[in-house]
Formats: sequence, structure tokens, C-alpha cells
Amino acid sequence: MSDTPRFPIESGCPDGFQYLHPSMKKNFGAWAYHERPRPGVLRHIAKSGDEIWSVRLGTQRQLGPYEINLLCDIADKFGDGYIHFTIRSNMEICVTDEAKVEPLIAAIEDAGYPVGGTGPSVTMISHTQGWLHCDIPGTDASGVVKALMDELYEDFVSEKMPNRVHITTSCCQINCGGQGDIAINIQHTKPPKINHDLVANACERPSVVARCPVAAIRPAMVNGKPSLEVDEKKCICCGACFPPCPPMQINDAEFTKLAIWVGGKHSNARSKPMFHKLVAAGVPNNPPRWPEAAAIVKTILEAYRKDALDWERTGDWVERIGWPRFFELTELPFTKFHVDNWKGARHSLNASAHIRF
Repeated sequence: MSDTPRFPIESGCPDGFQYLHPSMKKNFGAWAYHERPRPGVLRHIAKSGDEIWSVRLGTQRQLGPYEINLLCDIADKFGDGYIHFTIRSNMEICVTDEAKVEPLIAAIEDAGYPVGGTGPSVTMISHTQGWLHCDIPGTDASGVVKALMDELYEDFVSEKMPNRVHITTSCCQINCGGQGDIAINIQHTKPPKINHDLVANACERPSVVARCPVAAIRPAMVNGKPSLEVDEKKCICCGACFPPCPPMQINDAEFTKLAIWVGGKHSNARSKPMFHKLVAAGVPNNPPRWPEAAAIVKTILEAYRKDALDWERTGDWVERIGWPRFFELTELPFTKFHVDNWKGARHSLNASAHIRF
């Protein structure tokens, strides 16, 4: 071990190119095509004739030292000693010898990790950090992910969906979990309850006022002390005020629920980007297994599996059959809260790269 400490380089992320498999470096930007010999395995063929296999295994987003050491040992012993992570926190171990693929898969599965997540499958759920380091969560998103992926294990290790299914979870309504075919978000159903005795000593009031996205918070004097008040007609119950001011308590065992959304899409592939649509609200935030949320997601996936055409993403499927038919197939209740009457930039914003004539 070197006696000289390694000082950080404050210039952004390190260059990932240095960590690539030698075959990936050699053929960078010169791949001819790829195929999937089986779920969880990608075979890439370069124009030079070189081949490389990537074996994808499902991992949790927060890996501890034990898991990292275990998986790296597997990569050294059964692979070529090179790994990389996908954008959805899965690990891929790369080999150039096809004979190594099956022993590598066996070692991964013996260690308790599933191999899959490629092609038309349910990929690993992406999620926010939850209680690990976020200051706003109403639940722990990673707990929902663990419980739900246990239920969707077979859909991860097989390729039986019409197309890839991206699921996201978010532990608040601000939703840094991102867009997805199905999204599970926290839904606070009541405005924050303010402990006025603590606000003056615990909160920087201008920061709290500035943090509200809908200008629903303003300074106030309560019982002769500087405090805050909430315009409940404006409040959207997002919880953004809680981190800079814990006395504005919004997390509640009774009034903090889950909401499930369908059809979000960032990309321009096959169709233009689209917003999520709410399909289930007031779902119990019920740890540790969240059975109610899991049941709804599985119902949506089963209807999608049976009715969608090949290569239709979830949003494309719903656009084709219409939302009334979606609610019929899933047998989810339709209420006035599901009516989308927002008239915003979607009608005027050129958000798609598709050519129009």
C-alpha cells in the first residue's frame, strides 16, 4: 500500500474509458450488431470479428463491501476481471470466451443473484435513495423495490413481455426516480402540520418559503412568535417544506399513501415522449412487503402481457387501446381524480424529434 495518499481530482467524474474491457476499448464505436443468446446474456460482435459476452445480474442500488467483494471475486475467478454497471444499477461481467459464460452464470446464481433484465423483460426497478441520504422521503423507496422485485423475479429472469418494462419508485412526489412505464410514488394526502413553538428556533423561514414550488407558504406570527402558515388551497402536499423545516411535519402513517402512474416516456423511440397518467391513488404505504402496491403492479403487467402487441411499450399499448379499455382490463377503479384536464405546454411544445409533414 502506498504511503502517499490519493488526493481527489476535482474535475468531475473519472474517465470511464480506462476501466473498459480491452476488447471494448479495441472495438469502441465499431460494433456490427448484438444478440441475446438467453435472458441476461448479450453477445456483441464487432466489425473486426471480435466477440464479447456480457452477463447481467440484478443487484441492489446500494451495495455494501460484502456484496462488492463477493461479486468482484466472481468476476475475477469466472470472468475476465472486468465489470460495469448499467444505468439501472445492474452489474455486467464481461468475457471474450464463450466457454466461460455458463460457469459464470452458475457462480452468480449460486451466490444468490438473478441473471436477467435484458430484452422484453421487467428490468431492475430504478429508485430514489430513500432514507439513505435524502432529506425528504415519506417512505424508503429501496424497500418497495426489494419487496416488488421479489414478486417480479420470474419476469426479470425471463423475456416474456411484449417489450422492455421500466419501473421506477420515488419516496416523495418530487419524483427524482424519473420516468418509467410504471411509476410508484409517495402521495401525501394532507398539508403539513406545523409545530409553531419550534419554527423560530429550527427553521430559516425565507428558505422554507422559497422552497415551496407553488408559493403556498408565507411568514406569520403565531402566539407572538415568528412562524409560518400554509395556504391549503394552493398546497400540493409535496413535502418539499419538511427538509428545511422539520416542524412542518407531513409524513403520517394514516395520510401518507402510494400512487401508481403508467405510461411515462423520455425517449423518441417509435413514438414521442409522454407524461405519466395516474391509475391508482391512496394505495397503503404498508411496509415491509407493500402487498397492495405489488398486487396492482402485477395486475397491470399481466394485462399488458396478454393484450399488447410485440414491441409496444406500456404507454404505446395504452395509447392504442385507450384509457377506458385500460381500466376495464386491469379492473382498477376510475374516479374523478383520474381525469386529466391540464392544458399546458404539451399541446404547443415541440417535445418530439419526429419529422412532421
